[in-house]
Amino acid sequence: MPEHRLRVSVIIGSIRNGRFGPTAARWIADEAAKREDLAVDVIDLAKVWLPEVLPADEHAERPTAVQDLAPWLARADAFIIVTPEYNHSFPASLKNAVDWYVDEWKAKPVAFVSYGGIAGGLRAVAQLREIFPGLHAVTVRDSVAFPEYWTRFDDQGRPVDATACEAAAKTMLDQLTWWGRTLRDARAARPYPG
Repeated sequence: MPEHRLRVSVIIGSIRNGRFGPTAARWIADEAAKREDLAVDVIDLAKVWLPEVLPADEHAERPTAVQDLAPWLARADAFIIVTPEYNHSFPASLKNAVDWYVDEWKAKPVAFVSYGGIAGGLRAVAQLREIFPGLHAVTVRDSVAFPEYWTRFDDQGRPVDATACEAAAKTMLDQLTWWGRTLRDARAARPYPG
């Protein structure tokens, strides 16, 4: 991978059977991969099997699944969280994944692709925007939302209104890239103090 490219990890937040997350993640990963300045990994929380019970002692040895995912998050320069909205919030599987890690999120940007009913997952994103600053991460302003997502994609997993979706993705990815490059340069110049 050329040195100038930012490594972006797309994280599929839902682990439910029949979830739409992989379709949305595949689409945004493909949009990001079109850019010469980004390299993309997709992390599916349904396949990493993080434990649901965190230890009382934060210095306790982490379970194997947590240790296995850590390097993937640590080497990412930026993140795109793909989240549904369940009961006006984001899934417990995503909160669990966020809580297992600390240093892996620090001084890195986070963008969001959401989906749901009429609100398109934006209530889930609003809550995530409150959580990530507590981990010393920066959330980018613009996101991509799919209200009534079942009407927004065709049978091949492509957006019905590709032009509007691509424009929204470009705006979000431009912001994510700016923050990703800025924060990567800053981390290389001096350690983050958090």
